[in-house]
Amino acid sequence: MHEQFNFAIEVLGTISFSMSGSFAAMQKRLDPFGVLIIAFVTSVGGGTVRDLLLDIPVFWMHDLLTCALIILTSIFTMIFKSFEKNFRVTLFIFDSFGLGLFTIIGIQKGLSENIHPLICIGLGTITGCFGGIIRDILLNRIPLIFRKEIYATACIVGGSAFLLLTKFTTLTYTIIQIFTILLIVAIRTLAVKYHWQIPKFYGYDHNNSEM
Repeated sequence: MHEQFNFAIEVLGTISFSMSGSFAAMQKRLDPFGVLIIAFVTSVGGGTVRDLLLDIPVFWMHDLLTCALIILTSIFTMIFKSFEKNFRVTLFIFDSFGLGLFTIIGIQKGLSENIHPLICIGLGTITGCFGGIIRDILLNRIPLIFRKEIYATACIVGGSAFLLLTKFTTLTYTIIQIFTILLIVAIRTLAVKYHWQIPKFYGYDHNNSEM
């Protein structure tokens, strides 16, 4: 049951980020090949960086299912776009769920490699965020993680909750996984809705703004 749920998380995370990348590419009016490339880097970018840091084989290079899911999801999204008018909302929804799902995957991969739990939170954040960073750079946008929105912070809070619940509660592993994913999505949603921001500890000097 546990392995099946982990597999479901990986599949759903891949689909979510594939759709997120596809919608972001279509916002920029890229051609179908461009949409596929952006969907691919969004889906596997974070996991690739994670696996390189762990010095293990890059997951998607040995998994044709991941590549097939990205291609099929991209094609479906390009067809679906004719029915979907609000790209911004759709992009936000899939990006938020992808963030939550991939954060869990990154933490679990780190734990399976006997990495310190605190470092595992970092690996979860990398897995969740770096695909979006590469996507935004390729699309000539400031990555979400560097903007005012709560993004990486949601991964850190969710990852911390995951480890604490695993260690100090008797909840089943599956329940903890679901709770963590929903917590990350909820933090992202509430942060955008109520304009939550991380406090800045510096002022803005208009005189030096061009320097």
